[in-house]
Amino acid sequence: MNIWGKIIGGALGAMVGGPIGFFFGIWIGNSFDQGLNQNFSSLFGSSDPAQTQRIFFTTSFAVMGHIAKADGIVSKQEIAAAEQVMLQLGLDEEKRKEAIDAFNLGKNDDFDLAANLESLIKHCVRKPSLIQMFLEIQIVAATADGQVSQPEKEILYLIGGSFRISRTQIDRLVEMVIAQRSFHQGGYTGSARNQSGPTIEQAYKVLGIPADSNKAETKRAYRKLMSQHHPDKLVAKGMPEEMIKVATEKSQEIQAAYEMIKKQKF
Repeated sequence: MNIWGKIIGGALGAMVGGPIGFFFGIWIGNSFDQGLNQNFSSLFGSSDPAQTQRIFFTTSFAVMGHIAKADGIVSKQEIAAAEQVMLQLGLDEEKRKEAIDAFNLGKNDDFDLAANLESLIKHCVRKPSLIQMFLEIQIVAATADGQVSQPEKEILYLIGGSFRISRTQIDRLVEMVIAQRSFHQGGYTGSARNQSGPTIEQAYKVLGIPADSNKAETKRAYRKLMSQHHPDKLVAKGMPEEMIKVATEKSQEIQAAYEMIKKQKF
C-alpha cells in the first residue's frame, strides 16, 4: 500500500497551512497514493508489440472466416482468397496452421465477433493506421467474389462500429480496396495503360478522393495513404511482420494510382 503521498502531503500542508493544511495535505496525498495503485495500461492499450502482433494475426483470420460464412455458405472464391493471403504472406507451416485454425474458428455458428474484437480494440487504441489495415484485410476477404453481399457488409459495419468508424467511411474503404485490386490485377506501371487495365476514375478511388480533386489535394491524399501503409511504421505499431507484405503491395497499388493521375491530369 502506498503511503508516501499522505506523508509528504501532510508535511507540506502543515508547513503552509498549519493543522488545517496538514489534514488537507493528507487528503491530497491519499488521492495521489490511490492513483499510483491504478492500472493505467488498460486506458492506453498494451505496450507489448509482440502481443499486439499475435492478436492482430489470429483475429484477422478468425474474422475473415466469419465474413466468409456471413451469407451461410463459404464459397470456393472466399476459401481461395484466404489461401491466397496465406500464400502471399509466405507463412511457414506453423503459422499457416495457426491461420487455418483461426479461419475455421470464425466459420463456427457460435463465433462471438464482439468478444474476438475486444482484445484487438484494446491493443489498437491510438493506432488508426493499424485499424485501417485490419479493415482492409477484411474487405479483401469480403470482395473475394468481386462484390460485397449485404450480410458481409453488415459485418463490416459492425467491425467499423467497434472502432467508431462510420458506415460512410466503411463504404469508402470498400471502394478503395476494390479500386486497389484493379491496379494490382491490371499491372499499371506508370506507362501506357492496357485497355483492360484500371481507369483514371479508379485511380482517384484508390486515393479516396473525388475525380475533380486538384493537384495539391491529390498529393496530400497520396502522402497520407503512403504514411498509413508504411511497413516500418506498421511493424512498430504492432502489425505482424508476416503480414507486412500486404501493406507493401497496397503501397505499390497506391503509388501506381498516383502515377496514373500525375501522368494523365497534371
